[in-house]
Amino acid sequence: MRAQIAVIPCKICGDKSSGIHYGVITCEGCKGFFRRSQQNNAMYSCSRQRNCVIDRTNRNRCQHCRLQKCLALGMSRDAVKFGRMSKKQRDSLYAEVQKHQQGQECISNIVSSGEVGEEPGEKSHDGNIGTCSRSSSAALSSDLDDLGGLLLDLPLTPEDEYCGLELQGNNRANGEGSSGEGSNSSSNGSTEFKQEHLGLSPLKEGFLLLEMERIAQSVVKSHIETSQYSTEDLKRLVWNLYSAEETRTYQNKPTEVMWQQCVAHLTNAIQYVVEFAKRISGFMELCQNDQIILLKAGCLSVLLIQMCRAYNPANHTVLFNGKFASVQLFKALGCDDLVNAVFELAKLMSRLQLTEEEMALFSAAVLFSPDRPWLTDRQQVQRLQEKVYQALQCCLNRDGANEHKLDKMLAKLPVIKSICNLHIDKLEFFHLLHPETACSFPPLYREVFVSENFFPDSTKG
Repeated sequence: MRAQIAVIPCKICGDKSSGIHYGVITCEGCKGFFRRSQQNNAMYSCSRQRNCVIDRTNRNRCQHCRLQKCLALGMSRDAVKFGRMSKKQRDSLYAEVQKHQQGQECISNIVSSGEVGEEPGEKSHDGNIGTCSRSSSAALSSDLDDLGGLLLDLPLTPEDEYCGLELQGNNRANGEGSSGEGSNSSSNGSTEFKQEHLGLSPLKEGFLLLEMERIAQSVVKSHIETSQYSTEDLKRLVWNLYSAEETRTYQNKPTEVMWQQCVAHLTNAIQYVVEFAKRISGFMELCQNDQIILLKAGCLSVLLIQMCRAYNPANHTVLFNGKFASVQLFKALGCDDLVNAVFELAKLMSRLQLTEEEMALFSAAVLFSPDRPWLTDRQQVQRLQEKVYQALQCCLNRDGANEHKLDKMLAKLPVIKSICNLHIDKLEFFHLLHPETACSFPPLYREVFVSENFFPDSTKG
């Protein structure tokens, strides 16, 4: 059994595993760290955004995030130790080992054969569909059912109002919630974006182009189908403005009431982003763990990108609850710096004059970020992102766009990240002042935007 387990790397840091420790396959280092933290009842803190990447090289840099990852993946002092598992647990472990081995064989076969366009999770060497990706985290399935059920089971209800274009575009930190909105992919993405496939045979190049076209069509179709307002609708609404009296009414609302209203709109917006992701070719082939992480970490970024659809540069207003609102309307939130940053980003994004196709592909590329903490299969996510990036580059070239347009798009990512982080700071401060109201926020909002320790009594919603 130990020899078979050794083929699966440590679930916490990716180093060579030594067995099942406290319920999870880990290395000796993570086993000892978890044991010491429990014996000492340690209380760690994170000096960053509580979304540090934990891997073999930097696992000792942040004890807080390392411990949270241990707990999130199921480590427990009371868990069954190695060698004393039930038959059901042992069979589950054998199945995971087998799937891991099949995944490695699948990747090796694709690399050696030079095939283009086939994902490891789509077909394995022996013809078994889905064994390489969708089931690689079998041991986490029960935890993920609790953690991500709200996200992955969301139905798209057309009658729900999609107002995430506005202030909603402000929120998501963690990477939406508990995973860390901040994306480090701007520079990496730019490099991957512009990589050219040199030396390909005409046949393989043709396969690549067909695959890129398929991905592009899937993304754009999903974007169109999950947009609450069409371009024509937005044109009709563009001069439907809040009056001065209506604006004063919003300004005089209690802070808690205004927060509740904006959170409700954002929660509706999240549902459309989830549906957008689920309809993109390749997303549902990812394992459940990775689907949840990408959604939680990228949801707000997508909303911020697409917010420029509902921004009017003529009067610096954005669509909110069916009408276009100015910055002043949101005074009651007590977050002037956050609101101003969102409006400024909308203005900058509108200057890029993105087409619907460009916006859809850029949104998908940011969503498929392989740099999100705790992803199970980063390579598969990276392959999806590269295909979307390549499709975006082809789109820009085909339309004769300015050669620097892509660089300008990528330059907005650090701004988006800072807004996401600022939203989390504001949410934490609001929770300190109004804990009862914060704990009454919709379960979906809490799941996306808060860590497991943020609302200790209500995160399960």
